[in-house]
Amino acid sequence: MTLRTFLPALIALSLLTACAVGPDYQRPSISTPAAYKEAKDWKPSEPSDEAPRGKWWESYKDPQLTALAQQVEISNLNVQMAQAQFRQAAALLDSAYAGYFPTLSGNLSGSRGRAASTTSTSSATDNAIRNSVKISLSASWEADVWGRIGRNVEASAASAQAGNADLQSAILSAQSTLAQTYIQLRVNDALRQLFERTVAAYQRSLEITKNRYEAGIAGRADVAQAEVQLKSAQAQLIDLGIQRAQLEHALALLIGKAPAEFKLEPTYALPTLPQIPVGLPSALLERRPDIAAAERRMAAANAEIGVAQAAFFPALTLGASAGYQNSSFSHLMTLPNRFWSLGPALALTLFDAGARSAQKEQAIAGYDKSVASYRQTVLTAFQEVEDNLVALRLLTDEAEVQNAAAKSAAESLTIANNQYQAGTVSYLNVVVAQTASLSADRSSIDITGRRLLGSVALLKALGGDWRMPETK
Repeated sequence: MTLRTFLPALIALSLLTACAVGPDYQRPSISTPAAYKEAKDWKPSEPSDEAPRGKWWESYKDPQLTALAQQVEISNLNVQMAQAQFRQAAALLDSAYAGYFPTLSGNLSGSRGRAASTTSTSSATDNAIRNSVKISLSASWEADVWGRIGRNVEASAASAQAGNADLQSAILSAQSTLAQTYIQLRVNDALRQLFERTVAAYQRSLEITKNRYEAGIAGRADVAQAEVQLKSAQAQLIDLGIQRAQLEHALALLIGKAPAEFKLEPTYALPTLPQIPVGLPSALLERRPDIAAAERRMAAANAEIGVAQAAFFPALTLGASAGYQNSSFSHLMTLPNRFWSLGPALALTLFDAGARSAQKEQAIAGYDKSVASYRQTVLTAFQEVEDNLVALRLLTDEAEVQNAAAKSAAESLTIANNQYQAGTVSYLNVVVAQTASLSADRSSIDITGRRLLGSVALLKALGGDWRMPETK
């Protein structure tokens, strides 16, 4: 068989017999419960059909929160880093896919030199100065007989998909952090309003007590107690100002701005608590980007086993080169100056002291590690959903009790003020009632804030907007 007939047959054989060594990927099974444990008596209303999909923060019906959340995907620096990492993974996939195609290279060279004398009888012609000009084109192609290139592409593709899931996870994390920070700031505003009203009320109480003291009806101790209550409330109001400034600075960072460039005017209305329906637990495996990233990394690690195993087999490379060579540029591109070569090459490592075996064992261990990481990510996701479900359910009950307590504390304060002005009780009764009323009102606001924060955490644990269609 001549070379001309041998090469096409060899190429066709390599294409027909190509097989990918190593295990084919199958996603490990994960047992999912039929329902969430803490979803008992969970009866939220269905979301409106006209609500836009994918923008879960809009369910809080707060225009400022919506405006800030939309900036995160564009300006947040952590998101930008995740985007760059995804582009790196995509470029690696392109590089791996290029292995399917031949490599072409061109060469143009020129040289002038003289060979050294090898014998005493060398003639002048043997030692003459010679010129050489060469122009050539070469090609090489590795036949993917054992599937090494295919497994490498498979691993790179899975890694790129994992990078995209990491990007979506970074976006979700940044948006949920922004929403929680914004809610904390609005809770701070609500507390500031409470303390501003409290300071004004305590100021009036102090004036009444001073008037009674000047009239000889109350003692100096009553005035001192009223002043202590007022100053204590004023100090707490100042402390809330520190917290608000720091929360505002954190919001600026989340949207990629310097604190000096960002200002958010106070408002006393808290965002609306969304009603979140809880779906089947199995949907969590399709929705959460961190679970998707862990699953794709398993696929990449599985493909790496095939890459490592292909190293035990010979590599078949087909090469060809052609060009022209002469002693000068004149008449270089003529038939007598032409040269060419064509032929296959087989390369096999015969001894490496166990290096390839170690690389395969390393790939297998890497896959086992990715499986454990995937299962741990899934279990953690279920835990986060259950934690936030039970928190929201019990906080709803706690809010009802605390609101009733605040109402009773306000009524007790009114009675204590009336009794003190009537002279039937001491000012200590008023102080006790004031402290109880302020504490009850503050607890009510805190619980409302915790419910809002818990809803954001639940949405993050569920993988984002519950209105998004499931993707498989």
